[in-house]
Amino acid sequence: MPMFVGVVAGAAVLALIVVVTLFKLMWRVAEPNEALIISGSKHRTEGLEEGMGFRIVTGRGTLVLPGVQAVRKLSLDLNETELSVDCVTHQGIPLKVRGVVIFKVGDDFVSIANAGRRFLDQQKLMAERVHNVFAGHLRSIVGGLTVEDMIRDREKLTGQTRAACGTEMEKLGLIVDSLQIHEIEDPTGYIKNLAMPHAAAVQRDARIAQAEANRLATEAEQASFARMAEATRDSEILQAGYQAERDKAGAKSRQAGPLADAAARQEVVVQETRVAELEAQRREQQLQADVRKPADASAYEKRTLAEAERDARISAAQAKAKETELAASAEATRVKAAAAAEAQATEARGAAAATATRATGEAEAAAARAKGLAAAEATRAQGLAEAETIKARAAALAENQEAVVAQQLAENWPQIVAAGAGAFSSVDHMVLLNGADGLSDLFAKALTMGGTGLGLARQLLASMNETSGANGTGEMEGRGGGAAAVNGFPGTAPLTQKVPVQDEEV
Repeated sequence: MPMFVGVVAGAAVLALIVVVTLFKLMWRVAEPNEALIISGSKHRTEGLEEGMGFRIVTGRGTLVLPGVQAVRKLSLDLNETELSVDCVTHQGIPLKVRGVVIFKVGDDFVSIANAGRRFLDQQKLMAERVHNVFAGHLRSIVGGLTVEDMIRDREKLTGQTRAACGTEMEKLGLIVDSLQIHEIEDPTGYIKNLAMPHAAAVQRDARIAQAEANRLATEAEQASFARMAEATRDSEILQAGYQAERDKAGAKSRQAGPLADAAARQEVVVQETRVAELEAQRREQQLQADVRKPADASAYEKRTLAEAERDARISAAQAKAKETELAASAEATRVKAAAAAEAQATEARGAAAATATRATGEAEAAAARAKGLAAAEATRAQGLAEAETIKARAAALAENQEAVVAQQLAENWPQIVAAGAGAFSSVDHMVLLNGADGLSDLFAKALTMGGTGLGLARQLLASMNETSGANGTGEMEGRGGGAAAVNGFPGTAPLTQKVPVQDEEV
């Protein structure tokens, strides 16, 4: 019994091994890049016409009966073929077109079936067949194009070639993944000659660009050199300035001693000059206080007294004249009244009329005579008062003539300056060679005319004093309208000096 069980178990294991072995022999799996074509029995594949006699399996496994069915593989990998086709363009120019075609068997069952029928045993010849197909169509397409079209629009050449080969490739069960035209060879040099004008233009532009770049580089270099020279110049200028400052400082240090001595001496001179000016001012003020002020006071006193005396005499003379006039008027009134009475007494008598008329005339004549005497007495009194005043002024002038002349000049100084400036009123054009100094000298000369008048007045007074001393009087009398005075005093003629001024261009 146990032996039987062992035999059964061994038979079962053997059967299992046989089954597994048979299954492995019968089971086929298609890789992703291949298709299994199974022939040997009647099969129907979706998308294929009925009764083709083979089955296509892609991407999965299937059972194949050994000895009954045959299994072969069709590669779905990419393939490529080099194109090197001699062509002639529409212009008759021979060209050689080089390119590459990348193709493969289509993934659909129809393409696999078509490729299987044509290339299943000749897959290595697939690239040659494709090259022949593309070479023929490429020659035909290039024959209808010009060189310029092929150069400028290679995509057009590629598109037309693919379109022309599409139907045939489809019949072969192939699809074109890529078609590239790598190169167009021109053994005649047409393309080279065609490109020469453009190449010359490009070369020209390149040379122009290079020349412009060289110019810009040269300008930049020259500008850099100029900046370097400018920096060197500025540095040298600064160094020279610093050296000059050092030299100046050294010179100042060497001159410090002499300059200090000169400054000290100058300060001494300035102080001495200031002391002299102050001393002169002090003396001038002393003279003003000691001489001019007392002289002015004395002259003012005498002038005031003379004017008071004159006014008193004039008042007395006027009073006396008024008294005489009133007396004469009273006498005339009395005589007139007596004559009127006499005339009335003798009115009845015709002879008395002439006597009354004569008496009236005599009374009027007496009144006129009395008025004349009173006026003459008043005039005489006024003349005496003026003479006394003139005599007092002459005495004051003799005592302090300098003070009186200076006072009169000071009072009339604006008129003197105006008269001096009038010399330039008729000058139309004046040119000064020495600038402001010449103008100052010119006006100084005009103003010194007043000083000239002062000198003349002093000389005249001196001569008058000498004449008075010789006569032993020491005074100047001016009665009867012949009195003399100086610088605006009554009864005198003003002292003037005419200085001719001509228009002169300096």
